[in-house]
Amino acid sequence: MTFSKKSLWLLFLTLTLTLVLAACGSDKKEEPNKGGTSNENEGTQTEGTETAAGGGGDLIIAENSDAQSLDPQGSNDVQSSNVQGNIFETLIVRDANDELASGLAESWTQVDDLTWEFKLKTGITFHDGEVFNAEAVKKNFDRLLDPKVASPRAHLYEMVTEIKVIDDTTVQFVTEYPFSPLLAHLTHTGGSIISPKAIDEDYAAMTGDTAAGSVINEKPIGTGPFKFVSWEPGNEIKLEKNADYWGTPANVDTVTIKVVPEGATRVAEIQSGNAHIIGLVEPSQVANVNASGVAKVDDTPSTSLTYVGFNTQKAPFDNKLVRQAISKAIDRQTLIDGIYEGFGIPAISPISPGVFGYTEDVTPTEYNIEEAKALLAEAGYADGFKTTIWTNDNPARQNVAIVLQQALKELNIEVNIEVLEWGAYLEKTAAGEHDMFILGWSNSTGDADYGLYALFHSSQHGDPGNRAFYTNPEVDKLLDAGRREADQDARLNIYKDAIKIISDDAPMAFVLHPSILTGVSDKVTGFRVTADSMYHLKDVKISE
Repeated sequence: MTFSKKSLWLLFLTLTLTLVLAACGSDKKEEPNKGGTSNENEGTQTEGTETAAGGGGDLIIAENSDAQSLDPQGSNDVQSSNVQGNIFETLIVRDANDELASGLAESWTQVDDLTWEFKLKTGITFHDGEVFNAEAVKKNFDRLLDPKVASPRAHLYEMVTEIKVIDDTTVQFVTEYPFSPLLAHLTHTGGSIISPKAIDEDYAAMTGDTAAGSVINEKPIGTGPFKFVSWEPGNEIKLEKNADYWGTPANVDTVTIKVVPEGATRVAEIQSGNAHIIGLVEPSQVANVNASGVAKVDDTPSTSLTYVGFNTQKAPFDNKLVRQAISKAIDRQTLIDGIYEGFGIPAISPISPGVFGYTEDVTPTEYNIEEAKALLAEAGYADGFKTTIWTNDNPARQNVAIVLQQALKELNIEVNIEVLEWGAYLEKTAAGEHDMFILGWSNSTGDADYGLYALFHSSQHGDPGNRAFYTNPEVDKLLDAGRREADQDARLNIYKDAIKIISDDAPMAFVLHPSILTGVSDKVTGFRVTADSMYHLKDVKISE
């Protein structure tokens, strides 16, 4: 079934009333800003938050969902990473040109096929006064790989067999096999360096029912440009400038990250001056923000994938013909044009353009309702079935669920939509309680290993990323081989083979790579959001 843009929106207005809430929780578009930097035009003053000449002030950010954890080794969602990334730092970073650059490590060399050596910067202290050195690095990665901690980010470094402290400023990473993406993985917030004192206190608290991360989550301590102040779950997180920062200090005095679930309310917040930055601008609101005279929408192409996932361990989704049928019932371009108003590109695989491992040598799943019917009949479900699709408090994903609900009626599939609060959504999909679900995956390392291993390797079921609970021994072998292969051309061929098998198995329907739409006040300069949806706040200034 194909919808025109106009009929899609009429459909949304009609059908949104039927959405089941399971938990708390214009034709011509104006051209947004490009390139990840904000508009620098002057705007009106925000009472109580501004300071003259761009110095100090309270930077207010309105987000649709709260963070789930402030322990960088204990979470795997964008909202959490965005806070963590301004409190903690990594050994290596990606610069404004998306190139690897020095972070807490001054330099690095490959000693041999299995060993990387890092020279650390000196004179750096954590927010609690602890000294940053090689022992701190070792303690962090030992914790991350500790089975008792059970970090959902352990897969990033599970090939590391030993962290060697050579001296105070020199540390070596020894791997089980040559691992090409190690440097890229070290840019991920999962490799953030936590105060060693906080780690000791966290281990001491791990008794009885107290889980790993309880201490760090309540008082995250890093080396970054901002220090943690407070967290009112469901309401706001407060950070303050680290006046003793080892690099150039932040410009703003404080950062307040507010939870504002409603998209229209977030827009009203930036229009009224009650917020300087708003996350997840709905595509339908872009023109509204751009015409406000006080803010513009930053449009950054992302490395993220939005997908419809299937619980492959539950009938009827344990049958790949059923999964293929539903994937063919999705008119991707119509969804992008209607729901996302063109802010995105169709996904032909889990890997987006610009990420190592992307290939166009794969047959995309085309919309074809007749072929979908034939596949469903071959699977023994010509009369259809009843099922449920979960989504979170993301309006675009909710609208995708509505359109998919209507499209699947042509296959005699009756779909009930449930909208879950973000935290509950992550917990329940990690536990495998779902049938179908809509989610996204942001590739933070720029390498196919991160975009494929976590989502499709059988060792990563649940919280690490494989919420489809997909298992294919051949895919496991290929993804393991991709990690071990040093030759980049050979790796590309390995990932191409893996993607072809995954596409045929259809554990998820690849929908689109959406743009990152962020509202930025005209009074804000220096703000940068990267292709993995991360906010960089250190250089932000607020001017009158």
